[in-house]
Amino acid sequence: MTNLEKYVQVFCETLQITEDKLDGLKYQGVELWDSVGHMTLIANLEDAFDIMMETDDIIDFSSFEKGKEILTKNYEVEF
Repeated sequence: MTNLEKYVQVFCETLQITEDKLDGLKYQGVELWDSVGHMTLIANLEDAFDIMMETDDIIDFSSFEKGKEILTKNYEVEF
């Protein structure tokens, strides 16, 4: 499984949405991406990529696209 496939899978499973809803998805853009859902999403991403995210990165993680940018820049996850 590629990193992009893992990333997409975590979003879809955690937020209970289909892949076609991911492009342009922003924090609070779907019902389950609230503050609790955000922390669940972060925890699941940390597990999937075996990383520990910094607090500033968790706060800045505001969209599907921004998340890929943060993981690439700060955690060397290649997409």
